[in-house]
Amino acid sequence: MNKRVAMLTLLLLLVLSNVVFAAMPVIKADTTYFDPGDGVYVLKGNVLIEAGKRTFTASQAKVSLGSFEVWGTGGVTVAEGDIFFTGDSVYVYGKDHMAKIDGGLRFSRSNIDIVADHAEYNWKTKLAVFTGNVAITRDGATTKADTASYSFKTNQLL
Repeated sequence: MNKRVAMLTLLLLLVLSNVVFAAMPVIKADTTYFDPGDGVYVLKGNVLIEAGKRTFTASQAKVSLGSFEVWGTGGVTVAEGDIFFTGDSVYVYGKDHMAKIDGGLRFSRSNIDIVADHAEYNWKTKLAVFTGNVAITRDGATTKADTASYSFKTNQLL
């Protein structure tokens, strides 16, 4: 009886640990260390973070697993399915499902390209707001604007 309880307990622990580890992001970089003063992981060189269906790359980043925040710079990319952003820097706040991308911003999807100075993307609502020198190229035609909003659910400009 005790052996059976011990085996069931061990099996339960293994199953639960797999569930917990499945939710953890994959984080890779050439150099990684924990900064206890700021409470963040510092990543340098070929940074790759995979969280669910989202992938983030950069030259360097800081990651707070406690607050689900990421600050990245240098060759930043954020991808989810056919949604692809590039920029100079990114701030991701996971609790709000938000990514803010600045500098040299380019968004691409199957039939649309948007270039802007800044963008905020909410992956829960699938809405993005582009600001500053916005240029939208769709079906071969380019339109310029100060701001633009885009729905990834409907693949439409709002």
